[in-house]
Amino acid sequence: MKPSTQTTEERAQIKPGPRVYARSEHSISRSQVSENALKVLYRLKKAGFEAYLVGGCVRDLLLGREPKDFDVVTDARPDQIKKVFRNCRLVGRRFRLAHVQFGRDIIEVATFRGSVEENSEHRFLNEEGRLLRDNQYGNIEEDVWRRDFTVNSLYYNIKDFSVIDYVGGMEDHLSGTLRLIGDPETRFREDPVRMLRAVRFAVKLGFNLHPDSEKPIAGLADLLNNIPPARLFDETLKLFLSGYALQTFEMLRHYDLFRELFPLVEDSLAEEEEGFPKLFLIKALENSDARITDGKTVTAYFLFAAFLWNPVKAEAKRQIQQGVNETIAYQNASSEIINRQLKSTAFPKRITLAMREVWTLQPRFSRREGNRPFRLLSHPRFRAAYDFLLLRIQAEGEDPALGVWWTEFQEVSELEQKKMIASLSRNPQRKQIKRRRTNKAKAVNRHPQDNV
Repeated sequence: MKPSTQTTEERAQIKPGPRVYARSEHSISRSQVSENALKVLYRLKKAGFEAYLVGGCVRDLLLGREPKDFDVVTDARPDQIKKVFRNCRLVGRRFRLAHVQFGRDIIEVATFRGSVEENSEHRFLNEEGRLLRDNQYGNIEEDVWRRDFTVNSLYYNIKDFSVIDYVGGMEDHLSGTLRLIGDPETRFREDPVRMLRAVRFAVKLGFNLHPDSEKPIAGLADLLNNIPPARLFDETLKLFLSGYALQTFEMLRHYDLFRELFPLVEDSLAEEEEGFPKLFLIKALENSDARITDGKTVTAYFLFAAFLWNPVKAEAKRQIQQGVNETIAYQNASSEIINRQLKSTAFPKRITLAMREVWTLQPRFSRREGNRPFRLLSHPRFRAAYDFLLLRIQAEGEDPALGVWWTEFQEVSELEQKKMIASLSRNPQRKQIKRRRTNKAKAVNRHPQDNV
């Protein structure tokens, strides 16, 4: 283990003390702060502790946005916080946090983090410089240097309603600049996920990455390989389900970060033919962003199924060419691609099961004989698979008539549905195609395959 080479005193030389912005010098009003967050702030103050709003909520309030969460920081230790609030529970191992609960609303309260000197028992980094353990408490002057970006390091003081700025965050906020606190390479090595956060905040806020902060990213991208895949999944949700998925995708690729999250997808984009893989993914990202803009929900499994569709399709095609039944080929391909993807980003089982169903239902849309359309229509994942088919029609050149048929099939009565199926069976050309498929299937010497 090697210790950090940058002490708090060295960092403090960057800015000589805080700039305090009085209430008249900033736009934050208590009326914009949630009632429960104010309760926490005032109760801590009444108990004799310092209490501040900090981080993204202060940043968003200054931008005129409604914060998703309100985070509080204080000089009270976790056990002291728990004594102040009966509706409190302590969480976290690496660094203890207090969650003050008001029904479903949770206000997170953290104790100021402190500086840790070289060779301290409280601070350990691995050979790549990643922070493994860090659990020292401190004061506000030390806490600020432990945060990542200057615009996320502004403190709103409930005592006098001022904003305290130690690192030039207000100036960067006004200029639309996203800048790391301290040496960028050191900070990225401490936690490589900061590279993903840099992209997410830059896109979300419409800020520019400071040249010093963006310079080391591409060269350090492979450090994400050392991050637990489960943590990367959480970050991936934030990256792509916030309404800026397309811009995020483009920026991640620009800094060579996308490959670390989705290596199979990056490889498929490099091998694209006539732009179809990239067009399909871009269309999926555009649709996701549009739904979020319209206030509609976006399911993670659908978007990630779109991400990995081309690797799945390519693997299924390879197996079909080897004589594997089409249904089995798609089941096998789904398992193979998911197992490989989980090494990079660990999707939960509920996500992977839904992705498999969306993929394996795709070939069934072309099989409209007998009761097959009714069985497909009754499948719990039909609607998602149908939307996926429409996306393929838009971006991959699938027959639009297939989408029209299935759209109509859902809307008409059962009697009309039976007539639609019967009309297909009366089509001589369709009968000839079906006969050829049947003869070909009989000629294939299939081997036993494991169903997924």
